[in-house]
Parts: sequence; C-alpha cells; structure tokens
Amino acid sequence: MRKTATRLTKVKINGGRYWCVIWPKIGKGRNRRFFKSTGRSDDDQGKREAETILRTKLIDQQNYGTAGREFNEKQRADYLARREKLMPFAKTIRDAVAFYLPHLQAANRSCTAAELVAELLNIKAADGASERYLGDLKSRLGQFAADFDGKPVAEITSSEVDQWLRSLSDKETGKLLAATTRNNFRRVLVVAFNYAMGKGYCVANLAKKSAEAKVVESVVGILTLEHTAALLEHSPPELLPFIAIGAFAGLRRAELERLDWREVDLESGLIEVTSAKAKSARRRFVKIHQNLAQWLTQYAQHRETVTPPNYRKLLERTREAAGIQDWPSNALRHGFASYHLAYFNDAAALALELGHTNSSLVFQHYRQLVRPKQAERYWKITPAPVGKKIVAFAAHEA
Repeated sequence: MRKTATRLTKVKINGGRYWCVIWPKIGKGRNRRFFKSTGRSDDDQGKREAETILRTKLIDQQNYGTAGREFNEKQRADYLARREKLMPFAKTIRDAVAFYLPHLQAANRSCTAAELVAELLNIKAADGASERYLGDLKSRLGQFAADFDGKPVAEITSSEVDQWLRSLSDKETGKLLAATTRNNFRRVLVVAFNYAMGKGYCVANLAKKSAEAKVVESVVGILTLEHTAALLEHSPPELLPFIAIGAFAGLRRAELERLDWREVDLESGLIEVTSAKAKSARRRFVKIHQNLAQWLTQYAQHRETVTPPNYRKLLERTREAAGIQDWPSNALRHGFASYHLAYFNDAAALALELGHTNSSLVFQHYRQLVRPKQAERYWKITPAPVGKKIVAFAAHEA
C-alpha cells in the first residue's frame, strides 16, 4: 500500500477551488485541511495559508517523525520533557512504555496476597503435595498474606518484601527470627511469586531479589557414647524403640512419630520410610544394623505405632535419669550420621539413609566429628543379658 506523502494540492469542491494540505494520519488514513483559493495568482491568500501549514507539517515531520505531525504544542512540549528525562539513561519513550506496560497489564489481572496464597495452596494440594509441605506453606505464607492483607501482588515492592523478611520475629519472645528460619520464609515466598508470575499476577519474582540472611554455621551437637548408652539403659520399654531407631537408623523426629511397626522389617533388615511420611516426600529404606536389630527383636510382633503418644514427657524423664543436662538439637539423628560416617566411611550410603539427595551435606556437617575408634564402639552398643547393665565403655580413648 502506498504511503501518504505530506504535500499541497489543488482541488475543486462544489464548483469552488481550494488548496488542500495532506499529511499522514497515525495508523491508517490521512489528514486533510482545506483553504479557499481567491483565484489570483499574484495574491492568493488561501494558497499562502496552505503553504504555511505545509511547511509546519514538514518541519514537524523532520523533528518528531510521522506521528509527531499530529501533536499539538502542549503534547510536543510534554514529549520533549519526557525524552530529556530519559536521555541520561540512554532510553527512549518506547523503552519506557515497553517496561511499564507489563506492570499495567499485571495490575489489571492481579490478585491480593491472601487470594494468591489460597490459590497456591489449592493448586499444590491438587498436585499431590505432602501434608507436611502444605502445612509449611500455609504457616509461612499465611503470615505473609495477613501482613499484606488486601494489597494486590502487582503493587508489592521488593523493598517491602525485604523489610517484611527482616522484621519477622518470634511471637512468644519477640526476638527476630534466626537466619535459617528467615531464609525458610524467603524460600516459600519464592515459590509463591514464581506461581504469581506464571499466572500473570506480577512481572518479577520479588522474593528472589530480596537478601538472604547470612547463616553462621554452627557445630553439630551429638551425644557421647556414655550418654547414648545411659539413655538406652534408663529408657522405659515403650520409649526404647524410639531412642534406638533414632540413634542407630537416624530417622527424623517427625518420621519416627509417624512410623508404624509394619514398616520395620527385621527379617529383611530394613525400615521403610514411606513417601507420605518422609520430609522429602520420597520413599526410602534405611538399613537395620546388627546392634539395632538386637534392640528391636522383642518388639517384632508389634503392629502399632513405634512412638508412644506421650513420648516427649517420657524422653524428658529418661534424659534426667541418664544424667543428660545438655540435649543438642536433633541429637539422635546427628549422632547416627556422625558415628556412621566415621565407622563405615561411605558418605553416599549415609546420604541415602538420611534421605539427602547428595553427600555434600554429609561432609559439610558430620565429617571428623568423632574418631573411628569411638565410632566402632558406638555400633557395639547392644542390650546386655537380663540383670546386667549395657556394655560398659572405657572412660578415655586409646
């Protein structure tokens, strides 16, 4: 299609003669403006006016482009002012529009923080996420939804997300959350904003842009050989399997709480941690080592849950009876991992039993925490004959 050129022409309308200035219109079509001719070649007022408008349109075309010819003076001044503000950044008005338009479109489609969390939880549940994972999302994102109540996701800024994460505190003590806990909140926020981006509710993942809290690595705490043996020795029968499996199979506390005796197969020498009960939602088998088998033999016919409902109170009493004043976090699981790595020297096998996807965490946390001779004696902690104490240990290593 031929483009409209800016030009001057002479036309006849209803018998009268006119000068016509023609210039392109934005989009399709053309603009026209008519000036009546006086018919005098030496003094045609209509022609002079038409030529003035023609020169103006040609100058506008040179200065502002084809579209600029339709601008009025106010629009031209506004355009120049905006262009001048963008010049230090080497950006054009077209760049500005391309950047801002997706934000406007997202704002029109956006939902509130509370609506986003509710929608995400429904989607994750429909996709088969574990109850544990859904509970974690609901707890952490529920607080986010409450604190940003009613605010569209598209209007939340990265500085607001940063400020919110840094302000998180323990409801009971009022103290700011530990770095690891704060990063766990950030982790679920990344999931939420990824989903929001996919649905067009926002144009960027603001959680990814927020700062991660610096985690100062702490030394993993474990029980000594003597404390482990004393704990088993003073344990009541209903609690003993919980302690023995924690110490010699390394199951997480939550996995132990859900473990059923039907999943403890002494004949095959394996404990099954089902996907529904595992933190990672992946099924795995944990080896029943020889000393653990001896601790569990008398429970082989049980068909109930391994952990008694009042185990927390029982464990507290057992710790006191065993003389254990300091109980490290995840003491049984960390002890299992530390003594396992020192004795068997197989990080890959240990990672599988712990439910880790790789062995990097094993080396990071458990390497060189105990000596091989200590580890050898750990795996020899077994129940003694009736009337005798658990195998005694030397006070000092050779």
